[in-house]
Amino acid sequence: MPKIDIPPSLLAEIKASHGEKQLPANIQKQLFDAAISAKSQSYSPYSKFPVGASVLTESGELFLGCNVENASYGGAICAERTGFVKAVSEGHRKFIAVAVVTNLKKFASPCGFCRQFMVEFGKDQQVYLFQQDGSVKFYVLRELLPDSFGPEDLEQFNAQ
Repeated sequence: MPKIDIPPSLLAEIKASHGEKQLPANIQKQLFDAAISAKSQSYSPYSKFPVGASVLTESGELFLGCNVENASYGGAICAERTGFVKAVSEGHRKFIAVAVVTNLKKFASPCGFCRQFMVEFGKDQQVYLFQQDGSVKFYVLRELLPDSFGPEDLEQFNAQ
């Protein structure tokens, strides 16, 4: 799996800013290139809507994901969740960013299911939405899923 060198000072700045400090352009480009590569592996015979994602861990490891459709529709998995599942299955739990790219001529945002899935691993993750030409739109995950329900809510409930 690819690895990106993330200086500890940059990681500290991103954490201190709660995800607001964007990654440098050269790292964003690496996320974009990886997501484009992942998209080429998409299995989308029904929707004809290929999606690629790259998920960056705090340790700098990069996991790629593509959407994988199924004839029963409900059995499909989105590119973002594919990338996260691969990372989690390798022992990762802390993430910096996810990048998403499609063939649309506009920015395509993760679906609600993916947003909820990603919140499980932190609301301060960076979300980079790319178009084919490399143009990018940036969000922090908590902006895409305000008032979300996550692990901290269960911890609060169980502490009562």
